[in-house]
Amino acid sequence: MQPQPAFLLHKRPYRETSALVELLTLDHGRVRAVAQGVQRPGSRSRGRMQPFAPLHVTWVGDGELKRLRLMESRGSAALLVGEGLLCGLYANELLTRTLPVELPVAEVFAFYGALLEALPRPDGRAGSLRRLEVALLESLDAAPRFTEPDGRELDPHCHYRFDNASRAFVPGEPGIDGRTLRLLAGGDWADPGLGGPAKAITRAALAPLLGARPLRSRELMRQLAQRRRVVPH
Repeated sequence: MQPQPAFLLHKRPYRETSALVELLTLDHGRVRAVAQGVQRPGSRSRGRMQPFAPLHVTWVGDGELKRLRLMESRGSAALLVGEGLLCGLYANELLTRTLPVELPVAEVFAFYGALLEALPRPDGRAGSLRRLEVALLESLDAAPRFTEPDGRELDPHCHYRFDNASRAFVPGEPGIDGRTLRLLAGGDWADPGLGGPAKAITRAALAPLLGARPLRSRELMRQLAQRRRVVPH
């Protein structure tokens, strides 16, 4: 196979010197694989197989668990610290938890790469996370429908709550006004003035996909917010 652009989402030790890895790849989506020898001291692959570092990889195997053959760097890792690092860990955990194995998600891959470029800048984090979340929801056929459940247009003077069963919006208080929802329907997910409603909607839409088990990265973000008195993304 041709080398695939990829990013490491998760890694854990496997046997003595190997690792089980979850990768986000351009053409094959999430790939699970064994990286043999990557934990061995002195292994060149050990330094390459790091989160937020762009890779080229190949693998073999017909089952769900592959075996990596090639692991090459295709650039420097994003230098993330503090809140930026936690946002990156959130994105990795979110994709690992929700993406089915080997579902092609080229748009998710593109928005993930854009997110890594944005995370070092505080003003770019929230909007880039929302774009990634929306791309993920769309790839899973779980994106919000900006109508009422019966398809009626949203009233800009009415307030609405997101309904997971229909993935649409039902009138109700407290809620988000129809005018704001119309702006989000037009793709204004990165508008700073719409940050709160955008986060509320993507979080509600993602909840059924994530299930009851909480995200570890989200808890770490809350802890950081308490220490720094910032609002978690």
